[in-house]
Amino acid sequence: MQVLRKFRLIFNTIKAHFRDLERKTGVAGAQVWALSVLRDQPGIGVNALARELDIRQSTASNLLKPLIEQQLVTAERAQGDRRSVELRITPRGLRVLKKAPAPFIGVLPEIIAQLDARTLSRLDEDLEVVIRLVRADREASRTPLGQPEEA
Repeated sequence: MQVLRKFRLIFNTIKAHFRDLERKTGVAGAQVWALSVLRDQPGIGVNALARELDIRQSTASNLLKPLIEQQLVTAERAQGDRRSVELRITPRGLRVLKKAPAPFIGVLPEIIAQLDARTLSRLDEDLEVVIRLVRADREASRTPLGQPEEA
């Protein structure tokens, strides 16, 4: 039961962070992370954004649609390659980002980044056992936890 409680504690902490984030900003957690990347890398393309967020390109496109509709992000055709777009956060998007509590990348990625190599390796091996037992769909690993329902 101790392990079950620890999983619940982790999941509920993550859910609480995303609820707080959405309440304060009006956008989902993964979208806040995307806004922070666009702030730090103006002009980045959709594929590069997907790599930064470790998600599929189609998921990144779905995350961006409401941000563009809400005028938090602009997407303009690139000068050299008309097939690609350059994404930029707008002043309105910056105001939303200022309301967001840290960490922008989410609680779990922030914590994982703080683990030493030995702990991370051991955790990776142990989680692999759990993943095999639950017969998890590995494609789901590319779906962010703080993704809006419609994306």
